[in-house]
Amino acid sequence: MFYDSLAEPITFSFLLIENLSMMSLSSAIEPLRSANRLIGREAFRWRLCSIDGEPVVASNGIRLDALSVEQALGGAHALFVCGGMRIAPTDVKRYLAVLRNAARRGIAVGSLSTGSYLLAWAGLLDGYRCTIHWENGAAFEEDFPKVIATGKIYEIDRDRMTCSGGTAAMDMMLHVIADRYDPDLAQRVANQFHHERIRDANDEQRGGRLRRVGSLPAALQRTVQTMQKNLETPVSVGELAQAADLSARQLERLFNQHLGVTPARYYLSLRVDRARELLIYTSQPILEIAVTVGFASTSHLGQWFKRIYGMRPSELRERAGRRQLGQLADVASLSPAVAFGTDPQAKQ
Repeated sequence: MFYDSLAEPITFSFLLIENLSMMSLSSAIEPLRSANRLIGREAFRWRLCSIDGEPVVASNGIRLDALSVEQALGGAHALFVCGGMRIAPTDVKRYLAVLRNAARRGIAVGSLSTGSYLLAWAGLLDGYRCTIHWENGAAFEEDFPKVIATGKIYEIDRDRMTCSGGTAAMDMMLHVIADRYDPDLAQRVANQFHHERIRDANDEQRGGRLRRVGSLPAALQRTVQTMQKNLETPVSVGELAQAADLSARQLERLFNQHLGVTPARYYLSLRVDRARELLIYTSQPILEIAVTVGFASTSHLGQWFKRIYGMRPSELRERAGRRQLGQLADVASLSPAVAFGTDPQAKQ
């Protein structure tokens, strides 16, 4: 890893974006502070910075003082983007320039939660494994085909470190502590926060409709994974059963027993869920979204979408559009192009 040969202290700079998640930031910093206390020396150092050196207000209303990013990059070994509110289009170029400059200088770059969008727009995740909060996953994959997006809680790929937000930042930093020093120290740090189990990079996020999958019988887990991989061209229940080494009747019984629905209905729900994510987080035409999730027409998608969500796809998109124009629009409810001003004009 990039930190293997570094002399102490290893210095992390956190680039704060308005309305950043305090949970993610604290989860990243607190393990470092605790490690220093347990080691008895300053093994890690951290700095808070903003694009212009002005204070930044977190999503919980707490005001954070910050250095300018130019100051914070001096002597820094890694720069993390802390995801938050949308960035004004006039500032996008400044953020992208800062990130690219840091990478050129050999500084590792990373992100907390939706900060992965900025790294991707800067072209710094092309060919790298990375992750982002599960709500943004489908749209992120659509927008950045050169990025190897996963559903893991965090990813460390060479000098790129990304996490899905929240307490996943703690697991990522505990991994750094264990890798740099020893697993026992990482466990002692985790114990300080009553963090029962240190999750590793193989752990999947447990969000949305898939949050219960990890506790299902192995045959059902394999079937759900097959469904996820075949949203655009759905496979039959018979084929799903065969892939799980079960009869169709056995598969139906398992789904009803553990999920309370038939395999066909669960599969349909997965496809409509993916459509919802794409409607909110991308600007793809509704027809294109319908085809992407295996529906032959917008009317067919609309029928099931209204049955599950109580509105038509166009209504959801209209609501999402109004939120994008609001001053309190959260990155998690925006398409990347709107959230970061990366429309064609902003990219010029």
